[in-house]
Amino acid sequence: MVGAGMREPGSEGLAVSGHSKWHNIKIKKSKVDQQRGKLFSKLAREIIIAAKEGGGDPSGNMRLRAAVERAREASMPNDNIQRAIQRGAGGAEGAAYEEIMYEGMAPGGVAVLVRAQTDNKNRTASEIRNIFAKGEGTLGASVGWLFEQKGLITVGKASASEEEVLSKAVEAGAEDVKATGDEYEITTAPERFAAVRQALEKARYKLTSAEITMVPKSTVPLEGKEAQRVLRLMEALEDHDDVQNVYANFDIPDEVLEQVG
Repeated sequence: MVGAGMREPGSEGLAVSGHSKWHNIKIKKSKVDQQRGKLFSKLAREIIIAAKEGGGDPSGNMRLRAAVERAREASMPNDNIQRAIQRGAGGAEGAAYEEIMYEGMAPGGVAVLVRAQTDNKNRTASEIRNIFAKGEGTLGASVGWLFEQKGLITVGKASASEEEVLSKAVEAGAEDVKATGDEYEITTAPERFAAVRQALEKARYKLTSAEITMVPKSTVPLEGKEAQRVLRLMEALEDHDDVQNVYANFDIPDEVLEQVG
């Protein structure tokens, strides 16, 4: 079915499916018990910066609200969350983090954005550059224009019919709803993200993921060894302590992604 906010296959639009597929595989394959310390550290940094920029009240700070929700989904203790909010909003002593976006190219002409939060710009830049070099990529290419900030929510198809999800999402202000694999992908403007998410949760749909992200406007198809090289670079970047998110415009077949997962 194609309705308001939906696209015919092959029509122009934001290329979200590759991003969300890789995101969900990362969630499934992450060893939470081994990575919890690193994950909590990254989540705390995001909360600190969000509270510093927009205040410590999640109800009036969309970025902070999203960060707190991600922390709770990761089972981060509430005391840790509150300490991070207080540190950001109250200016408590500690490392002063700043946010930096790095732009580069991966093998195969894939554009990459790396969002990092660091207390030492020179150290982080050097380490990110080294990761790109080892992964046969280059840091410093101007690729930000190839991406657009959007809210991205994925809902399991078992939650409801396509018509029901479409109706709820569009009514709440979603820009686009697309069926792919075993999920529905819902794209929103950043300012409508919270309202759409709340509407879907109120309808008791199972949300696979929900985030404000950088979505590629077009994708680069990859297969075989080149796809593996790109995914190795993605994993190396994501494993860096200062890196919060990595965005790329690759389009890799599901079977290759599943093999990595």
